[in-house]
Amino acid sequence: MTTTATPALRVQGLEKAFRELPILRGVDFDVPAGTIFALLGSNGAGKTTVVRILSTLLRADAGSATVAGFDVATHPAEVRGSISLTGQFAAVDEILTGRENLVLIARLRRVPEARAAADTLLHRFQLSDAADRRVATYSGGMRRRLDIAMSLLGDPPVVFLDEPTTSLDPQSRLEVWRSIKDLARHGTTVLLTTQYLDEAEQLADRIAILHEGRIIVDGTLAELKALMPPTTVEYVEKQPTLEDVFLAVVGASPTSKEQP
Repeated sequence: MTTTATPALRVQGLEKAFRELPILRGVDFDVPAGTIFALLGSNGAGKTTVVRILSTLLRADAGSATVAGFDVATHPAEVRGSISLTGQFAAVDEILTGRENLVLIARLRRVPEARAAADTLLHRFQLSDAADRRVATYSGGMRRRLDIAMSLLGDPPVVFLDEPTTSLDPQSRLEVWRSIKDLARHGTTVLLTTQYLDEAEQLADRIAILHEGRIIVDGTLAELKALMPPTTVEYVEKQPTLEDVFLAVVGASPTSKEQP
């Protein structure tokens, strides 16, 4: 995993209100390049508002933000050329095949050798066997993996994933987690918003909690755990969770491949 001295994302004093209702009240954080940064918060905390500002879809009322070294307010075109955004629902065309979706986006982004680029991503996201099937036949996890693959066409250095596993079953969530980890391994900077604590725990290099418009904690998982009182050691019988049971029954594991 690579990092640089200059953060891939820098947010300072970000403020935003809607109809005089404050949503962001001075948000600050930095994200080193090539890392996964998880922004946690309940519904309405302002996570999506932060993403919309950083992706130039919304203007902040105050504060500043840079993405890949470009100011989102003064250089929005350069910011858009440096990012990709995946929302809460997969933006794929169900009539087209997986390969056709990728080739279409590749051509729109003027990626050289669009078909070769599509085939590379199909292989990387374990979708080659389903490449020529219509997306309408894909499972939720397959659609989300295709959606993330489409977001990588053109090799953007920064990717925003806004609650990417919303409404997915446990098996599909594990598949998407594997794909997100793969992004950072290839040097992509990932800003992940989520409501799921286990998701942040599994994926993130750093975690920030957004509450009532402010970042109240920001650090590694170990640093956040250190905020809690010392624990006492007790020996208890560990019972399997419902997710453990589900995955065992369906024969899935974090490294298993989904059958087309």
